[in-house]
Amino acid sequence: MQGPPVGEAIKIWFRFVPRADWLPYDTEGLWATRLTEDTARLDNVAFLQDGVAQGDVIRFETDADGVHWAAGRVESSGHCVVRVLPLPSGALGPDPAAVHAVFTRFDLGGEVFSAELPLVAFDVPADADFGEIKRVLADGRSNGWWHFEVACGTDRWWSS
Repeated sequence: MQGPPVGEAIKIWFRFVPRADWLPYDTEGLWATRLTEDTARLDNVAFLQDGVAQGDVIRFETDADGVHWAAGRVESSGHCVVRVLPLPSGALGPDPAAVHAVFTRFDLGGEVFSAELPLVAFDVPADADFGEIKRVLADGRSNGWWHFEVACGTDRWWSS
């Protein structure tokens, strides 16, 4: 019997406890590329799930309905995830494109949650200038442009 095809795009679902005063979700699905019967490499950045980043290899279990549930990280990509929420009262307004523009020089990938919630989730590659990105994040917060959080940081991120 042949297993599922390697290279197939699949959705990996993560379960978590919702945070107080935040979105009421307890699951998030991330696109991934299947590597083996029970592992896949994440292809996008998480808005809600902490501790995983684009490029990480995840082990998953498939339930009776064919849903793939994350069972743990097998390998870190070295990427980090930073989420930025622009403040409507700030100089950038609630404009995710303006947030992206501030970070253009770093060539970060990222996605926007929605027009109603302009939360930007940035994929920060392992070879990015972490120190300078952290400086820009802190400056934007102190200038009242945004709130931010690091959803997945590596040892290199935290020590830069």
